[in-house]
Amino acid sequence: MNSKKVRSVSHSKKNLSASNKTRFIFITGGVISGIGKGITAASIGRLLISQGYTVIPIKTDPYLNEDAGTMNPVQHGEVFVTDDGAETDLDLGHYERFMSIELGKNNNFTSGAVFRAVLNNERDGVFLGKTIQIVPHITDEIQRRIMAVAETEKPDFILVEIGGTLGADIEIQPFAEAMRQLSLKLGDRFASVHVVKMDYVFPSDEAKTKPIQHSVRTMMGLGLRPDILVVRAKREIGEEDLEKISLFCSVPRKRVIPAVDSDNIYAIPPELDKRGMTKSLFDVFGMESRKKDMRVWNNRLNSARKAEKEIKIGIVGKYHDHSDAYISVNEALFHAAAKNGVRVKVIPIDSEIENIKSVVSKVDGIIVPGGYGKRGVEGMIEAIRTAREKKIPFLGLCYGLQMAVIERARNVSGFEDANTTEIDPKTSYPVVDIIESQRDEKKMGGTQRLGGYPAVIKNGTLIHSIYSGENDFTGTVTERHRHRFEVNPEMHKDLEKSGLVISGVSPDGVLVEFVELKNKEHPFFAATQAHPEFKSSFMRPHPLFVSFMKSSSSKNNLNKDSLKL
Repeated sequence: MNSKKVRSVSHSKKNLSASNKTRFIFITGGVISGIGKGITAASIGRLLISQGYTVIPIKTDPYLNEDAGTMNPVQHGEVFVTDDGAETDLDLGHYERFMSIELGKNNNFTSGAVFRAVLNNERDGVFLGKTIQIVPHITDEIQRRIMAVAETEKPDFILVEIGGTLGADIEIQPFAEAMRQLSLKLGDRFASVHVVKMDYVFPSDEAKTKPIQHSVRTMMGLGLRPDILVVRAKREIGEEDLEKISLFCSVPRKRVIPAVDSDNIYAIPPELDKRGMTKSLFDVFGMESRKKDMRVWNNRLNSARKAEKEIKIGIVGKYHDHSDAYISVNEALFHAAAKNGVRVKVIPIDSEIENIKSVVSKVDGIIVPGGYGKRGVEGMIEAIRTAREKKIPFLGLCYGLQMAVIERARNVSGFEDANTTEIDPKTSYPVVDIIESQRDEKKMGGTQRLGGYPAVIKNGTLIHSIYSGENDFTGTVTERHRHRFEVNPEMHKDLEKSGLVISGVSPDGVLVEFVELKNKEHPFFAATQAHPEFKSSFMRPHPLFVSFMKSSSSKNNLNKDSLKL
């Protein structure tokens, strides 16, 4: 094992065990937010896994919300849900999709959660009358949460992504201080990766490194120093600029890693590796690199890039103002397309537009994803009706299942007033209603039906044929949920009389988990109350999306009038 710079701290082993084996990589951002820290962390994780190491990622978010559960997707992007019911930042989705692992409540925490824990301890007398301060009490709690994961999981590496921008966000300072303290305690088991951005001056488009220099100097002012710089750029960075960044940021040139915009996020791990990321990390830790195995990853990536047939999938929703609102659905579609050897073009379809029937008629398949509230609902129902009547492949997710049930009840069963009580509490035909346990719930955060729930799949159905191809299929599947309302158990028989197949239910038979239409009525019409998109990854595409994509790309179903977009 190679020697490495020594961080001479007398208490480097104090209160830190984790078998003294786990190494910690902290990923921070500078210059601006939304710079790609999450993709960088996920890519590092994939590269380490490719060498046979175990990796656990943690995302810390400095905002004061206790979790992401109450955030509007138009402002913050998607809320990602884990098997254990955590409502988390969308970066955990990147981690799972890149690393093919399942995360939980301990892998994401916020300032709000940290402050609440400390104040609860203060009320309980844990601090024995001491004055409660940011340092040491808040910073200690941050460190405790990180080290608890190390102690429980004992991985080879822990990745800690700190949300926000160092130096620019006031709320990030306790996390930066906790990171500084851990760098002293961990010694040669600590590495810092700082993600920054090249600036370009208008109108000359000249590249400028000064913002990067300022970011690193701000970082140093917090008592931190980057071991590796990841430089985001819209084009290749000249060697002169890379040397300048190295010189003025006090980072060896070989550890200044260019990260040029990519047409495919799954190309980023091998690209970072090619530019020296893995070698730089092992150099920081004084470790020898192992042989990497990225063959399956690279083969699937090449297959996706070489695909000639393009399939246009419309996502009919109301949160298209934020590019990340349906990010897991978009990525699940890409995974499925790569698996099927085709290219997918996602067409955002605003469910409030007037000509929705015309637009839906010109795509090769549609998805109605999750959502809340009455805005845009009638457009979703009309889109589903169009897909049903024109035999366009359809996949409904959560709210999409509820809208499909309402569409069936209105237009086939003849219940013209059919609705969900979320929108019309006085409807004569409440085919979707709030579940009893949620009826008196007043709090919004963390109170829905959240996380993984089992569903028993009916033999002989489309859903059964899709899941039965999975190695671990036993007749029951577990998918992640995030909702309050369910298909009304009192309406099940009426819906089945109309030809709607209830193909999956909860183990007690009360809750509808999957519905579909028979093959003779439609080539692919299926919906689930769950969010299967949360369990799809690049290496393990979700079977529902794979089957939906296969149907959408088949010669019989490919829409001859598809949109020229």
